[in-house]
Amino acid sequence: MFSKATEYALRATIFLAQKSSEENKLGIDEIATAIDSPKSFTAKILQQLTKDNRVVSSVRGPHGGFFIAAKAKKLPVRSILLAMGEDEILEKCVMGLKLCSEVEPCPMHAQYKLIKKQLISLFTQKTIQQLAAEIKEGVVFIKNK
Repeated sequence: MFSKATEYALRATIFLAQKSSEENKLGIDEIATAIDSPKSFTAKILQQLTKDNRVVSSVRGPHGGFFIAAKAKKLPVRSILLAMGEDEILEKCVMGLKLCSEVEPCPMHAQYKLIKKQLISLFTQKTIQQLAAEIKEGVVFIKNK
């Protein structure tokens, strides 16, 4: 559904929400290993996520690294999609048609519009902090074994 970059962005953000703080910043190596992503690709993704400190924050230097501020942990998961430039995927036609609507529906429109509402609701209501808590409880995971 999402690009590989956005999939890794989701994983990285959730991992950071679980393991980092302003006092405990994480390095690229640790993040890349934890989310099973190539280091250079992880660096590019984190660069997008740190733009304007919208989702992830970073500090340079010997005691630097990446973290998620307490305020950012309360953001909806959709904010990660926005930072990665993929938020519109939730709104698009499942078949990629530009003019798909109730008036001119694609063959999957009627069934998919219900699913689309659920996806939008999920990504808008679920917070980064909630997902991190579920991982901490051992209910879900973010790395393939």
